[in-house]
Amino acid sequence: MSASLLVHHFLDVVLTAETTPAPKGGPLDGLIGFFKEGGPFMFINIAWLASAIAVAVERTITLMFRFNLNAGPFMEQITKLVMAGNVDRAVKLCGAAPNSPLAKVVRAGLTRANRGEIEVAKALEESILENVPHIGARIQWLWSIANIATLTGLVGTVFGLIGTFKSLGNVPADQKQAMLSKGISEAMNNTFFGLTIAVICIIAHLFLTAYSKRMTETVELQAMKLENLLGRRNAGETSAMDFEKAT
Repeated sequence: MSASLLVHHFLDVVLTAETTPAPKGGPLDGLIGFFKEGGPFMFINIAWLASAIAVAVERTITLMFRFNLNAGPFMEQITKLVMAGNVDRAVKLCGAAPNSPLAKVVRAGLTRANRGEIEVAKALEESILENVPHIGARIQWLWSIANIATLTGLVGTVFGLIGTFKSLGNVPADQKQAMLSKGISEAMNNTFFGLTIAVICIIAHLFLTAYSKRMTETVELQAMKLENLLGRRNAGETSAMDFEKAT
């Protein structure tokens, strides 16, 4: 099709759209109408929804990509290096994953490997207290946003109902029923939207909490295994069987 034919076709579409009544009830029109009917509190809840999405996305990316480290193969390599007496190489291996809490904790223990069990235990404990809280950071915000969005929706509902009942005194009696039904319907948009945000927040909270809990437990378990491993190493138990028992 030539450029001139495309232009003529576009003009025909535009002219037809201008002379034909715009279809009502489309998805976009319905969504826009839904928010307009709900009043100002709907837009307040949009801000809370945007905040919840931002937190959920940031935490998901952080936990699944920045902090994620396959603990099994990683600790297997650490164990082999420690068994071979290459503690420095094990420390460098931890540096390959600088954002991982597990790597940071293991590195803290390895840097104190030759200073005795007490120093290793202190280093691991300090590193756990420093790095583990970052795993669950901001996840609790989702629960708070869920509650705030629900309450904002209820406030918007009450606000809309108050406005509706105030307006009933200025309309004819035969229109009051229709106006009341419309006002209640519009006011309930706030409740629906607030509850929808709450459901989204709670689902994201459950998923992220479970994931962060597993990651925290993994860090703590591997820290304990590393402490036992280094303790056996310092005690002179350097056989492969001893290290397998420790890990």
